[in-house]
Amino acid sequence: MTLLLMAAGRGSRYGKLKQFDALGPNDEFLMEYSIYDAIECGFDHIVVITQQTNVEFLTDYLTSKLPESVQLDVVAQEMTDLPDGSSFEGEREKPWGTAHAVWAARNVIDNPFVVINADDYYGKSAYKKAADFIHQNTADYALVGYTLKDTLSEHGTVSRGVCKTDDANNLLSVNERTKIEQQANTIKDLDSGLEFSGDELASMNFWVCNPSIFESIEDDFRAFLQDDSNIASGEIYLPFVIQEMMENNKIGVKVIPSKGEWFGITYASDKEKAMAQLKEMGVQGGYRTPLWK
Repeated sequence: MTLLLMAAGRGSRYGKLKQFDALGPNDEFLMEYSIYDAIECGFDHIVVITQQTNVEFLTDYLTSKLPESVQLDVVAQEMTDLPDGSSFEGEREKPWGTAHAVWAARNVIDNPFVVINADDYYGKSAYKKAADFIHQNTADYALVGYTLKDTLSEHGTVSRGVCKTDDANNLLSVNERTKIEQQANTIKDLDSGLEFSGDELASMNFWVCNPSIFESIEDDFRAFLQDDSNIASGEIYLPFVIQEMMENNKIGVKVIPSKGEWFGITYASDKEKAMAQLKEMGVQGGYRTPLWK
């Protein structure tokens, strides 16, 4: 089984490359805990998508830590990586988005895989449930969801994909809400004005996919590049590609409640809390300290 970590972002709200910030008691990156948990649950192939300037560093860094039985591929997400016959004109600074990041791994993944953000902590139960799902449903897709009220930041609004499901836990839609905030007696999206109980399941970009997604991303990316208005700053997002695959009856997606802890570092002010949580997990025996021995 393969774990794909998206680590090519620029960290605009955080202020720097948070993927490589030392948060663990022994200066571990947050992604190392995801990798550790995944390996503990049977994953034996780690793929990291990053910027070209970080490939050599990250390859050396992780190779020195991972067990020899685990395969590692560090792949660059490059703006010049386009579908055959495609091109674009104009200037662009940032990557093409999360779907393109996944597509960048098409040459190193040929089996079911999990996609996560490198700068989020998902908890070991998420990887265990994903592994169980893969063993039972090698051709299907899934989303490991988290309780909305447990994914908010004390330091500002957050963007969350709120899930809608049927009675059989099949995903019907993920509705992106871009300014969700905890208020006195409610949780509110400041953009739409919608209020939430907090018990809704939210997508934190923990997807179980199979290689069929690469073809769909490529098709969507070709169409995306044909619209000149996308070139300067538009992005092709992984949830939107999966939603389109669902709407076209190409796939079904099961929503699996994690029932575990999630935390991330959207804002620089979130760092202190994340460091305290990781330290406490080590004290309580949840993780070894140092993480790799």
